[in-house]
Amino acid sequence: MKTLIGGAIAVLLGVVGLAVWFDQFLQILAGCIPPVLLLGGGLALYLGFDELKDSWKNEEGLESDDRIAELEKEIDELKKDK
Repeated sequence: MKTLIGGAIAVLLGVVGLAVWFDQFLQILAGCIPPVLLLGGGLALYLGFDELKDSWKNEEGLESDDRIAELEKEIDELKKDK
């Protein structure tokens, strides 16, 4: 989640920096900083979103694992009742 927020901030700073330094874009230092922030922020957003999706899958997996355990207990109880 921290990666997602940090990436969003980096993208915003990159866009603002690109707008502010547009006149000096041909100068290497001022011209390279905003695109690097944009690309780095985009990468951080992608990785943060991917991490978030993995955590959603893990939460869903835990629920299904709990459900499987409950069903196995029911099967064992039914076997004992026979």
